[in-house]
This record gives sequence, structure tokens and C-alpha cells, in this order.
Amino acid sequence: MIALGIILLVVGLVAGISILWTIGVVLLVIGAALWILGSVGHAVGGRKHYW
Repeated sequence: MIALGIILLVVGLVAGISILWTIGVVLLVIGAALWILGSVGHAVGGRKHYW
């Protein structure tokens, strides 16, 4: 999810499409939150680890 967020950020920035940039930021923040929760040991979506 983090990689997809970064890709959408870059594409949105290069193409000048603001909705892609916004979606990229949202995916990046959600991905980072899930990564942090998974790394501290909380189960995310029924899984002990989130990759």
C-alpha cells in the first residue's frame, strides 16, 4: 500500500492530476499506520504481521 501511494504521488505530480496526488497521500498515510501497528505487535486484519 505504501508503494502504491508513492507511485500515485509521483504520477499525480508529473501529470498534474490532483486527485491522484490526494489518493496517493491517503494511501501512504494508511499504509504507514498499518505498518507501524503491525511492527509493534498489534494484529492488523487478523494477521500478526503486516507486510
